[in-house]
Amino acid sequence: MNKGLRNWRLFSLFGMMALLLTGCGKPFLSTLQPAGEVADMQYSLMLLSTSIMVLVIVVVAIIFVYVVIRFRRRKGEENKIPKQVEGSHKLEIIWTVIPIILLLILAVPTVLTTFKLADVKAMNDKDRDKKGTVVVNVRANQYWWEFEYPDYGIITSQDLVVPTNEKVYFNLIASDVKHSFWIPAVGGKMDTNTDNKNQFWLVFDQKATDKAGGVFYGKCAELCGPSHALMDFKVRPLPRDEFDAWVKKMQNAKKPVVTDPVAKEGEAIFNKSCIGCHAVTPVDKRPVQARTAPNLANFGDRERIAGILEHNEENLKKWLRDPNSVKPGNKMAGTYGHLTEEQIDALTKYLMSLKVE
Repeated sequence: MNKGLRNWRLFSLFGMMALLLTGCGKPFLSTLQPAGEVADMQYSLMLLSTSIMVLVIVVVAIIFVYVVIRFRRRKGEENKIPKQVEGSHKLEIIWTVIPIILLLILAVPTVLTTFKLADVKAMNDKDRDKKGTVVVNVRANQYWWEFEYPDYGIITSQDLVVPTNEKVYFNLIASDVKHSFWIPAVGGKMDTNTDNKNQFWLVFDQKATDKAGGVFYGKCAELCGPSHALMDFKVRPLPRDEFDAWVKKMQNAKKPVVTDPVAKEGEAIFNKSCIGCHAVTPVDKRPVQARTAPNLANFGDRERIAGILEHNEENLKKWLRDPNSVKPGNKMAGTYGHLTEEQIDALTKYLMSLKVE
């Protein structure tokens, strides 16, 4: 087979595969299946800009084909030159005005949407707590996320819980390097910087939440180190009454009482080695600088281990044995190397018992 023909076939195959794969996506992760007001607005802009580009391509292709056919060289007319249009004011005005019109069609809704998405006045309202406005302080760390609810006095990590069908406002900041907060199905990304806060809002649609199975995936969208691609978090949107019940449960949570003898041994290990970094109650009054590791108050109810592994005892033990094998470059690397298998079993039992009842 001709080498050029084989290469062309391979190129065509990969091109077709890429085209088909662009249509793949899960409702909990895909930007092409919008799950809220912000995602809907941004998706509409994507469709608008794509439609304009396709229109331009189609018109240019039609003109190109017409010119090739209309002015092709014919027998006996080899020396005939078509009528020249250089300097035609009419044509110059047409192909100057058309791009301006297309840009205006795209620019006006883009600017209006940008200003609408930037409106965060409600989160700075002194009476926001009385109005039920939910504000979440998001702090990005290598390679985990902290979610603080300042009006409720509670802190969680890795699992973000929010009410559905209403605006949820976010204060974004990073504790070490630049990260980027992104829930693909719900809205575009926003950077988290170390020296200033970024603010924005999202809406989590209840119907889309049900379709996604009650959980959305969040990602870090800014290269931040060797485990950047593993810096995930989960979002659990709840109806407002369920969210309020969750908040109350978190506010009233006490330090867990351990009765199982194996878990009690794990608690002793935790209090000796881990308590200096990790908190086990959601009401954590320590300053930000002291919160150097994820809050473990509801660890037993989490969606994932380390944000990426399925939530079970085997994966937790894998993390405790060698955190670096799960997330290279994380700050837990080498921390548990001294533990025996019996101690890891006990610590696993204790951590899995950390639930907010």
